[in-house]
Amino acid sequence: QVQLVESGGGLVQAGDSLRVSCAASGRILSPYTMAWFRQAPEKGRQLVAAIRWGGGDPYYPDSVKGRFTISRDNDKNTLYLQMNSLKPEDTATYYCAAGAVGFTKVALGNSRAYGFWGQGTQVTVSP
Repeated sequence: QVQLVESGGGLVQAGDSLRVSCAASGRILSPYTMAWFRQAPEKGRQLVAAIRWGGGDPYYPDSVKGRFTISRDNDKNTLYLQMNSLKPEDTATYYCAAGAVGFTKVALGNSRAYGFWGQGTQVTVSP
């Protein structure tokens, strides 16, 4: 079992930066994919970044590539999402997820493939 707890959300202005964190506990296997999703009101859950817990290149969709950076600190069992040049359209609840998910664009974007989720942290970007 894996437990995930997000923190660090808040209200920022357009152009600002923000880092959200995900504290993980339990049995996290190296091949697990760790990911950040976001969900805006009345919209589906959208992948914003993913990385293998054991290392390797991260994946970003075009919507955030160059602005968001995912990283992990295995010693602290913590996943991070650094968000720069934030835009009002980045406003959403951000969720941390983990699971035995294949590292392909299609697989990574399938939120139902992830077995473990945090409770989410709200990020609001004002114009």
